[in-house]
Amino acid sequence: MKKKVVSLILAATMIATMVTGCGSSSDETAATDGAATTTDEAAPATEAGAADAADAAADAAGGDYADKVVGVCIYQFSDNFMTLFRTELENYLIEQGFSKDNIKIVDGANDQATQTGQIDNFIAEGVDVLIINPVNSSSAETITDKVVAADIPLVYINREPDESEEQRWADNGWDVTYVGCDARQSGTMQGELIIDLGLETVDLNGDGKIQYIMVEGDPENVDAQYRTEYSVKALTDAGFEVECLSDQVGNWQQDQAQQIVANALGQYGNDVEVVFCNNDAMALGALQAIQSAGRTVNEDIFLVGVDALSEALEDVIAGTMTGTVFNDHFSQSHSAADAAIRFVNGETNEYYIGCDYVKVTTENAQEVLDMVK
Repeated sequence: MKKKVVSLILAATMIATMVTGCGSSSDETAATDGAATTTDEAAPATEAGAADAADAAADAAGGDYADKVVGVCIYQFSDNFMTLFRTELENYLIEQGFSKDNIKIVDGANDQATQTGQIDNFIAEGVDVLIINPVNSSSAETITDKVVAADIPLVYINREPDESEEQRWADNGWDVTYVGCDARQSGTMQGELIIDLGLETVDLNGDGKIQYIMVEGDPENVDAQYRTEYSVKALTDAGFEVECLSDQVGNWQQDQAQQIVANALGQYGNDVEVVFCNNDAMALGALQAIQSAGRTVNEDIFLVGVDALSEALEDVIAGTMTGTVFNDHFSQSHSAADAAIRFVNGETNEYYIGCDYVKVTTENAQEVLDMVK
């Protein structure tokens, strides 16, 4: 399936070496062989690129949308990242000419039945376009069928349906697309954060291998699956020997991660060298457990997350977190809105619109923090 490249560069706020924006396909970043684009490989934000991005945004905003109704389904409002995403999505849609009253955003409360009811309500209301962050990616086929039957264009965000589902959209010529990042890239970047430190630094007990704890998000979510797999794959591909001491599900929640890591540290003690968390909320919980156990990040243990939440970025700057991966809610939300606008305008989209993650260390954490605050 062809995957669209959209250069959405926030040149005014993001430094050139960090910006990747939406559009790099998963084939180009973290394909099934695990290759991934890192910050060092990212294309610089040139003046021409910034102008192209501005032109694309202007083209997308080329209409009066005050009477158009957008239905937005978020899997769970309490998710830190999705809070950033939905806030930016709403603000951007308003900037493009949509009425705030006609941007209807609902909380699925992490319950697929609840979200399905919300989708049914939006269909009954006859919204002009739907933007859906599914509770369960496995429900995409059912969701797609009912939305397509109602002749409403559909933009999936953040949680990617599987490849066969996306192929179905292409085969049938439906007005359905997915906008988001390839989680394999984020997992690979997490592994690279550890690789870049060197084995001699991370192998604290000197046994020639990396002992780690893995704290996973929702096991139904493909992002959790890929981040778990590819963070470790990056290490083994680099020739590191690894040993998993504990792999538990924290459901993206800070409190659950804190308990998981506290238990693991209590069981394995100083054998734990690295803690991988599928998102920053769980990494923040892991940090609480690490500090309560009397351990010191970047001295006798290493900790990485994903999302680049403000709190996590502050910890990276302070040295109390090894690194994170910026899950660019700006480029993702803007590209999702632009895709919705194209549908409203009677235009088409590619069936996959990809965005890149950005690896965050002490070297660029302040720039990312300045942008997201």
